[in-house]
Order: sequence, then C-alpha cells, then structure tokens
Amino acid sequence: MADAGLTEKAMPLLDHLIELRSRLLHSFIAIVVLFFVSYYFAPELYDFLVAPLADVLEEMGGQRRLIFTALHEAFFTYIKVAFFAALFLSFPFIAIQVWMFIAPGLYKNEKRSFAPFLIATPILFFAGGALVYYFIFPLAWKFFLSFESVGGAGALPIQLEAKVDQYLSLVMRLIFAFGLCFELPVVLTLLARVGMVSSKGLAEKRKYAIVLAFVAAAILTPPDVISQIGLALPTMVLYEISIVCVRIVEKGRGDVEEEDDEDEDDDEEEESGQGEDDFPEDPHDPDIVESP
Repeated sequence: MADAGLTEKAMPLLDHLIELRSRLLHSFIAIVVLFFVSYYFAPELYDFLVAPLADVLEEMGGQRRLIFTALHEAFFTYIKVAFFAALFLSFPFIAIQVWMFIAPGLYKNEKRSFAPFLIATPILFFAGGALVYYFIFPLAWKFFLSFESVGGAGALPIQLEAKVDQYLSLVMRLIFAFGLCFELPVVLTLLARVGMVSSKGLAEKRKYAIVLAFVAAAILTPPDVISQIGLALPTMVLYEISIVCVRIVEKGRGDVEEEDDEDEDDDEEEESGQGEDDFPEDPHDPDIVESP
C-alpha cells in the first residue's frame, strides 16, 4: 500500500520531468538546425555584424579590414557567428517552449494574463539588440577611432589593426547584454504577479537601481563613457516603465486600494491617539480620584 501511494505521488513529478526533457530537446534541436542554417549564411552574417565598423572606417578614411593572427581563427570566427545567430534567432522559440511547459499548470485567466509577456519577451530582446547595433555601435566606434594618429616627425602613428575574433566577441556580447537588459520590465512584472515585488518597494529602491544600472553597464560594456551611458540610461527608463507595469498589476488585483485603506486607518489611529494625548487632565474633574 505504501509503495502504491508513493508511486501515485511520484508520477506527477515523473510527468513533469518527461515534459521538461521534451521541451529542452525541442529547444536544442531548434538551436542545432538554426546553427547549420546560420553557418551556411555565415559570410552574410559576418558582413552584417562588421557593417557598423566598416561604415565608420569609410567615413574616417581608414582601411576597411580586420585581421586574424592564427590559422584557425577565421574558421572558428564563422563557427562563433553561426552559434551566436542560432541563439539569437531561437530565443522566441525557446520562450514558446518555456510557455508550453508552464501553461498546463495555469488557469484560463492566468494564461490570458501571461500571454502579453510571451509576446513582449522577444520584442524587447530584439529591440535591445537593434538599439545597440544602430545607435550605440556607430557612436562607440567613432569614439575609439578618434584616438588614431598619423604621427609626425620622430613619432610613430597609432592605427587600428582590429582582430576579427576580438571584434565579433565584443559585438555579440553587447547585443546579448542589451537584449537581456531590455527584459527588465517583463521580469519585474512577473515578480509582481507572484507578490515578490511591489511598486512602492521599487520606487523606494530607485537610487539603488540607478547605481546597479551603471555598475552592470560598466561590467557588460567596454570601458568607455558612450557605451556605458548607452546601456545605463535605457535600463533606468525600463526600470521606471517596470514600476508603471507593476502598478497596473497591483490595481488589477486591488492591492493598491487595500494599501491605501490601511494607510488611512493608520493615519486615523495616530490622529485619534494624538488628540487624546493633547488634552491635559483636569484636576477638578470628579471622575479623577487622587491617590492618598
């Protein structure tokens, strides 16, 4: 009998593990398929990733080239580009697999409320990548290239000889960093739905969030002011948007009204307590009995 009860309790866990394995397998297959497709188009993807630097070099009259110093470096560069593209393009599919794993445990109204997050997640991720590619890269590359010098009498010139592996590693890291930071509203709103954060708490911790935004930008971006501010400022804006989204979630649950009512009750109690203490005792009051 005990074994039968144990088996009945273990079956749901086993079903969840089987479902998890299935979703992970689907995600892995999607990444592998997209990897081979991306490797076929690796030259075109490479041209796309180096286009911001090539355009800046053309404007400044520099040489449009990247170098590699190891025989295998160019080959592994294409491998890295294909893997990066596979992860980037498979992000929406992976988000769908996560949704399909957790959806069976939700009610219909919960599924409807979580649907916007499923749509917003890939949109915000791609928006972060687009921001850094079309806006941050040109500004940052111009800043770095401004330190080039042609040299003069008795001086050696300083010219860029960028390695293709280092450049692409920097580009891909920044695209992923911006994409993940743009998921901040989704993460905080989901935490608010489960009651782990509140709009009041987020607003009170705003100054700490600003510091963390600049610290994260300093870690994830190159050591220049442009890229750090370019990541920190959008993160701060997204934090404010997150507070608004959390506020909307709280209004939908009625948390804001309850908190306001509690605050009003506390204020009334404090006022009533202060009112009673403000009036001194009348020594001629017959209800007051003096102790001998």
